[in-house]
Amino acid sequence: MNILFVCSRNKWRSLTAETIFKNHSDHQIKSAGTEPSARIKINAKLIIWADLIFMMEKKHRQRMSERFPEETDGKEIIILRIPDDYQYMDEDLIEELTSKVSDYL
Repeated sequence: MNILFVCSRNKWRSLTAETIFKNHSDHQIKSAGTEPSARIKINAKLIIWADLIFMMEKKHRQRMSERFPEETDGKEIIILRIPDDYQYMDEDLIEELTSKVSDYL
């Protein structure tokens, strides 16, 4: 399964998720951001590639759906409700990601 993690700038939350889940044997993992300043910007190709998309906040889903309505139509999208309160690889962030995502993996 192809899984995409999305946050604002793809520097802390979604990049942490990609890092901790990338070695999962059954899944391909990528991450992106919704802001113009994102390390890797969300695009149609990534959305089409993904079988499952995890959004850190509701606003990320709104931005993605507004910019890519056709590509997001029918996609399985999960909002994790993880605020932008963490640094890259923060222990609390890893714990929160693991607990919220594990049921889907």
